[in-house]
This record gives sequence, structure tokens and C-alpha cells, in this order.
Amino acid sequence: MTTPSADERYLAAAAAGDLDGVRAALADGADKDAVDREEASAVLAAARAGHHDVVRFLIGEGVDIDAQDQTCFNPFIHGCIHDDLELVKIMVEAGTDLKRLTRFGGNGLTPAAEKGHLEIVRYLLENTDINVNLTNTLGWTALIETIILGDGGPVRQQTAELLLEHGAKPGMTDEWGVTPLDLARKRGFDDLAAVIERYL
Repeated sequence: MTTPSADERYLAAAAAGDLDGVRAALADGADKDAVDREEASAVLAAARAGHHDVVRFLIGEGVDIDAQDQTCFNPFIHGCIHDDLELVKIMVEAGTDLKRLTRFGGNGLTPAAEKGHLEIVRYLLENTDINVNLTNTLGWTALIETIILGDGGPVRQQTAELLLEHGAKPGMTDEWGVTPLDLARKRGFDDLAAVIERYL
């Protein structure tokens, strides 16, 4: 049985939230930006497991916080998709690149709006200059995502309101030329449609 390398011990310790193990592996010469076979970094491994203390430590060590694995995840994108507001705040405060994209070509705001992660949407819009009108590879903006991939209920209405308040263009259509208002009406989301109408 082969002895794990310093890099392997480092990645495993980060995933397990073992801060002492992370320190020891780095002291033994582990590459702070080492990645596993899926190109996931130690800071991503820690982020995925919710080990925010390890994430903060690695940021302090100067790791590449924006490096993305083979499916385009990095800690910021992970936090936006999985509703980890604390992680999103940590990454924004560390200067994460808000222009990095998901595998569907959206920024962090896109999946947060899609999934109804209201507090992450609010935080990003109120504290960053993330592009609110980015169109992903499916031809959808964050506003369109929250309409067509939600239930039209209160959370979706608040999400749409926040997006529109912060510059989402209500006339930006999907790839077929259908407006957000028409998309809401087509689904019978009358209250959501009313929110959009206020910004036309």
C-alpha cells in the first residue's frame, strides 16, 4: 500500500475539515493549489463540505479561490447553487471573480435566482456589481430563470422584484423572443406578472 502524498493528504484533510491536517500537509510541502482527478481544489473540497473555517484559512494562505473543477464549480459558484450564504459572503469579501460562469453559462446570480435562494440574490444585488442581465447558454437571464423554473409564489415574486429594482431589464426576451411578462402570464403567475408590469 502506497503512502499518500502530501498533496493527497492536503486535499483529504480539507474535505474532512481537518485544519491541523491541512496545516501539516502544507508544512510537508503540499501544493496549496493542488487538485484532485476532477480538478477540484482543496478550498472547493472544504467549501462543498461546509468547512468555512478551512475555507477562511486557505484564503489566508493565498490559494486560487476562483479555480474551477471539471464541472465549473468553485467555492463561490457552489455557495450560490447550494444556498450557502455564509460561504458566498466569505468568497465575495475575499474578492472572488464574479464573472466566472457555471457550466450553463450563468454567473452566480443565475442559479441563485433559478432555485429561489432569495437571501443570496439579495446579498449579491446589494453588495456586488454582478451582471444582473447576463444571458446564459440557454438564452435565459436570472429574471427569466426565476419565472420559468419556479412556482410564481411569494419567494419568486420577491426575487423578481429585487432583480428588477437592481437593473434587470423587463423587456429582455428568451431565445424565442418571449418577454418575462408573457412567460409569467403563460404560466398563470398573475401576481408575478403584476410585479413585472410595475417596471415596464
